[in-house]
Amino acid sequence: MKKTLITGATGELGSLIINFLNKKNSTSDIAVLVRDTKSKKALQYAAQGFDVRQGDYNDPDSLIKAFKGIEQLFLVSGNDIEARIHQHENVIKSAIENQVEHILYTSTVRKIEDSSSPLFPVVNSHRLTEESIIASGMNYTILRHNLYAEVIPLFIGGKEQILQTKNIFLPSENGKSNFVTRKDLAEAEANILTEPEHHKNKIYKFNGNEALNFEKISRLLSEILKARVTYLSPNINTFESTMKNTGLPSEIIGMLTMFSLGIAAGEFEKEKSDLEIILGRKAQSIKTFLQETYI
Repeated sequence: MKKTLITGATGELGSLIINFLNKKNSTSDIAVLVRDTKSKKALQYAAQGFDVRQGDYNDPDSLIKAFKGIEQLFLVSGNDIEARIHQHENVIKSAIENQVEHILYTSTVRKIEDSSSPLFPVVNSHRLTEESIIASGMNYTILRHNLYAEVIPLFIGGKEQILQTKNIFLPSENGKSNFVTRKDLAEAEANILTEPEHHKNKIYKFNGNEALNFEKISRLLSEILKARVTYLSPNINTFESTMKNTGLPSEIIGMLTMFSLGIAAGEFEKEKSDLEIILGRKAQSIKTFLQETYI
């Protein structure tokens, strides 16, 4: 494998990718980017023999130093939506300066790219990053992710909350999503990094193999928890006022509203997927994911 650097190495997706890569490749070929080299996770990586490098998306000088000798770069998108475009430009420019051969980027699936999309702030930052990467002259692989299955409990609550309320309360109407687990995404992306020559200058759509709405999820949870769970899709004003009364922070309410409207608009319902081709197997079903999450 070419000398590869994984950004977001202490995050959930980055950690999973590194674990999968390590099963097939030498740790000496894998560099990991961390903001704090003294953090517990960074020290663990160092002890395992990984090439630990310090860098921050907001600090171009740190990135230029961190990317020295790197042949392929896996860019896990930043989670600060407002700062994301600027941060990604820092990464791309630093990669160009270091003559990185191949950049891979975690983007998002979408149907609508203009400002009419409920998810425009998210979609636009990914779209602009994709355009910058393609224009950079580096080989690229764009990885368009559907919603992580792991957001389901974040959107609807964990086991205790569901058992207490016996209700899913989310303004996503009848919208469906092809949720996909981080573990499946990480395994597929480790496969790509191991044999990058087959994936140059391609855009992949990584979707789960089934489109589910929250009515279906409520029925699956009813079966798993052996308690009747219902689904209610309120109007936006009712949802936001109810969430405010529970003490939920306004930024969280805004995020839930934005993604619920995106789901309702069909932004995450996809027929085509490249995921199982790259995996060489079926993706994990959402029923199995829910069973593991809500047992």
